[in-house]
Amino acid sequence: MQNKVLILDFGSQYTQLIARRVRELNIYSEIKPYNKPPEDLSGFKAVILSGSPHSVRGEDAPHPNLDGIKGKLPLLGVCYGAQYLAHFKGGEVAPSNTREYGRANLSFVASGELFLAGISEGSQVWMSHSDTIKTLPTGGKLLASTHDVQNAAYKIEGEDTYAIQFHPEVYHSTDGKKLLENFLVKIAGVAQDWTPDAFVEETVAKLKAQIGTDKVILGLSGGVDSTVAAVLLHKAIGANLHCIFVNNGLLRKNEFSEVLDQYQGMGLNVKGVDASARFLNALKGESDPEKKRKAIGGAFIDVFDVESQQVKDATWLAQGTIYPDVIESVSATGGPSATIKSHHNVGGLPDYMKLKVVEPLRMLFKDEVRRVGASLGIDAALLGRHPFPGPGLAIRILGDITAEKVAILQEVDAVFIQALKQSGWYDKVWQAGAILLPVQSVGVMGDERTYEKCVALRAVESTDGMTADWVNLPYELLQKISNDIINKVKGVNRVVYDISSKPPATIEWE
Repeated sequence: MQNKVLILDFGSQYTQLIARRVRELNIYSEIKPYNKPPEDLSGFKAVILSGSPHSVRGEDAPHPNLDGIKGKLPLLGVCYGAQYLAHFKGGEVAPSNTREYGRANLSFVASGELFLAGISEGSQVWMSHSDTIKTLPTGGKLLASTHDVQNAAYKIEGEDTYAIQFHPEVYHSTDGKKLLENFLVKIAGVAQDWTPDAFVEETVAKLKAQIGTDKVILGLSGGVDSTVAAVLLHKAIGANLHCIFVNNGLLRKNEFSEVLDQYQGMGLNVKGVDASARFLNALKGESDPEKKRKAIGGAFIDVFDVESQQVKDATWLAQGTIYPDVIESVSATGGPSATIKSHHNVGGLPDYMKLKVVEPLRMLFKDEVRRVGASLGIDAALLGRHPFPGPGLAIRILGDITAEKVAILQEVDAVFIQALKQSGWYDKVWQAGAILLPVQSVGVMGDERTYEKCVALRAVESTDGMTADWVNLPYELLQKISNDIINKVKGVNRVVYDISSKPPATIEWE
């Protein structure tokens, strides 16, 4: 692949969004830690420097060696990247008089360069910094300003080096994607040839080379990610793929039997394993969210250790890990970004398990996985399934896990999801589910006082899971769902609707 874009990560939580925007332009991008850039840059056509929670004036400021990049490859510094190029190249960066966060509008634009194709004065951009560039670096030429930020964009004359103080990767920068396209396509000349079909072709070839004639075990979950991973691997190695679908006792109502039948109908070599008792026992008495995830991950590995022994000479374990899983578990590809939460299928296997890990979707966002699945010819209804967390209902039951609580939540979830499908809202929602709260509330049913459980409903719209807004479901639909849950699910007497967005709230409650 000779049309890649390198993104050097300085620790910003926005770094992953840069990669998304670049990929939306059908250009492949890779994120690498600022202190561990690739030794071989021959396959990269351009480089982007990310933002950072650090100040370039601090003693702990990330300080990469750009000798092999600046002036040699087209370079775009974003926020911290722009300040870095100024501070260490003859300019001045100082604390802002006020913290500059949120929406701003360009008050001056030098037409051409980055600001081609209609990006003009008045264009909205998103600021997120506490330092500001007081003086441009040596050779710096001003390209744009806002009312509060004089040096909002500049270039280094004689080089294809550009810098912007704002964040083009976030949706609030209305022309941000166009600016990235101007830099990557118009200035750097990167070909827009990274498509789902190209990904399938390249990934299948890589899998064939990586795996050869080895046997692979894949844990199917019923979700989009593991399904697309399975079809990719099946396309590459055929009968050497052995799929295992584990019932961890935390799936949706009837999901184990229904999905198992569906996979067998797709021609996949799949074995169903009911390990629900094992998972529930591992979770017994545990209420801490992180410990629940770890317990599920441990039980998952134990089950697969046993099942791997049943597949003679198996040497690989495949997983449907996708990019947001990796980003939120550890920093992007090992960079300095902050950890948000752990994921049960990230981090490899213990030494005693003699299987190597293959993750064909590790660098894809959820919407990219769906597009790849469509390219593979997977049924649209399956690809349209909402994301479902790997730990299942365990992280939608706040507090400790019991079989009784799981059964209640399965019934509540079934009512909710079925209502969304019947009303036509299912395909308008990115992810939906119910949460069983660790509280009981007073109610009245007939002439009797009740003291039963409360559930929260959650429905969000998103493109990649990195950010999400709650869905404004019609009151009439919420009323019907609430009535059906209370009337049909014994043990629940109150229903609430979660209207929190991400950030600050996460999509799941745990």
